[in-house]
Amino acid sequence: MKILIVFVSSHGTTEKAAHILCDFLDGNVEIVDLNMNAHLDLTPYDGVIIGASIHGGLISRKEKKFISKNIDTLSTKKIGLFLCCMREGEEAVEQFEHAFPKELRDIALTSGLFGGEFIFSKMNMLEKMIVKKVSGETDDISKLDVGLIKEFARQFNAEILCDI
Repeated sequence: MKILIVFVSSHGTTEKAAHILCDFLDGNVEIVDLNMNAHLDLTPYDGVIIGASIHGGLISRKEKKFISKNIDTLSTKKIGLFLCCMREGEEAVEQFEHAFPKELRDIALTSGLFGGEFIFSKMNMLEKMIVKKVSGETDDISKLDVGLIKEFARQFNAEILCDI
């Protein structure tokens, strides 16, 4: 089973989550940052996992473009979707629903909300001001949940095994 994890990461959290996830997935797993390579041939992959992060309530334009351009091919693959965000509960679910098209959410084998991080040393001044105003946080904070990442991998692996 050949699996591709694609993501866009502004400050490294989604990339970190993708690498943790890779460690727990079965099969041949490749990780690609869409900032480095947005023009991928999805043909050789049996499964595609898309990881996104929220900035200003939205996922990146590159990710939206990747999904839009490849929606037909993605609909033929085993799909997993995950989101890194600092919101929790219903607010996180709403962000997830806005991040990924219903067409992909409906066919995803598994989906995950992995939490997020504020890493002030990786933010520009405007980002720091916005985060401080919106969240009240002034120091680095990590709510990335490795347990949820492991559970996502377990579910994805189990679903793929069912189809073999």
